[in-house]
Amino acid sequence: MIKFDRRWFLTASAAGLVLPTASCARVQPSSKESPMSDIKPVPLGESDVDWDAMTEREWRERLTDAEFRVMRKEGTERSGSSPLNDEKRKGVFVCRGCYLPIFPSEYKYNSGTGWPSFFDYNEGTLGFKTDYKLIYPRKEYHCIRCGSHQGHVFKDGPEPTGLRYCNNGVALAFVPDEA
Repeated sequence: MIKFDRRWFLTASAAGLVLPTASCARVQPSSKESPMSDIKPVPLGESDVDWDAMTEREWRERLTDAEFRVMRKEGTERSGSSPLNDEKRKGVFVCRGCYLPIFPSEYKYNSGTGWPSFFDYNEGTLGFKTDYKLIYPRKEYHCIRCGSHQGHVFKDGPEPTGLRYCNNGVALAFVPDEA
């Protein structure tokens, strides 16, 4: 089984081997146009968090058991279990680990899979690797800032990208527009 090695990932990213658009862990929110471009990506008082240095104990204190199993151990929540499946308001879906804005609500669609699904993401917010847990290779993605597992991307999504970012709901929080 291949484990996600954050330090290797960041080193390879900086060298341009994994993500040419992201060269470090603290990438600012995307330059891609987003309706939530003014959102504060890190909650007040957490701007100095060293995400690379967070211990397993600190993550366990920060996350629920379900969140920890998915985000730090690359688990998967049960299909249909996330209240975010029914979220239809305008806003942004952020990483529950570090609050990095990943998916504007305009990118969400109903895939019928039972998991929150998106056809695109804010550039510079996700890191990718190949996952072989089900024998065949799948493209897995993690939050680029804190390394939290989010989900997998498949080539069966709607236009304009044709991609489906199938996300675990427990790995996201929703921030509605204020207007």
